[in-house]
Amino acid sequence: MKEMAGIMVTLTAVVFPLHGGDVRAPSAVFNQIFEVFLLLGTAVGVVVVAYTMYHALKYRDDGSEEDPYADKVERPEMGEMPTGGTGGRKVFYSFSISAIIVVSLIAWTYSQLLYIEQGPDPAQEEALEIDVEGYRFGWDFIYPNGHTTNTLRVPQDRVVRLRVTSTDVFHNFGIPELRVKTDAVPGQHTSAWFTANETGTYTAKCYELCGSGHSLMTTEVIVMPQDEYENWYAETEGPTETETAANETGGGDHQIAPATVGGAPA
Repeated sequence: MKEMAGIMVTLTAVVFPLHGGDVRAPSAVFNQIFEVFLLLGTAVGVVVVAYTMYHALKYRDDGSEEDPYADKVERPEMGEMPTGGTGGRKVFYSFSISAIIVVSLIAWTYSQLLYIEQGPDPAQEEALEIDVEGYRFGWDFIYPNGHTTNTLRVPQDRVVRLRVTSTDVFHNFGIPELRVKTDAVPGQHTSAWFTANETGTYTAKCYELCGSGHSLMTTEVIVMPQDEYENWYAETEGPTETETAANETGGGDHQIAPATVGGAPA
């Protein structure tokens, strides 16, 4: 029965793949990590400050010469070892609890970052794969049908996988609002993924100092509803589209190669 259940789950994932709307976006993961650290840090700060202020007020010098705790504690004399106490139990408990919290936090954070590094399970997603080529000072986005453009268009709630490289020097492709960032290395391919849960226009930037036009190496990332994206993508089968208006980066000398089908120009 267990084997049959496993087979049914696998077949369901293959026949009905999950889209980006069912996948945690990198931006959501990083926001969650930030919120956990913020809440935990605030809680620790409140406890420590409250504990310190309580004892500072409780044991403050009120100006009287009498010791209010003279009949409650046995104070050691000069050169005498103190006796009594809790045998270090407070220190042990404090250290143990702190160690458990810190180790648990490190393990949880590592698992979240590992998810960002590896991405969602390929068997449970239908990813859109796009090649990204950086050059001084712009970006080319090459879609599965060979269509090349300077503006990245992606559908909403869809996992997008990027294969990033460079045609000249080192660059770094990043979309800060979507929490995606990876190196663009000449002769090599790096990978990154993201999913956008809201439509809109975002900005992709280069985060590697690559020359005099580095600060201008930006382009638009347009997240479209699924039906609008499908209509746009259906119209791209043909000549290569050049969107210079959306990517005025000073890379006017860069020529986009025509799309090819079967080794011949489309």
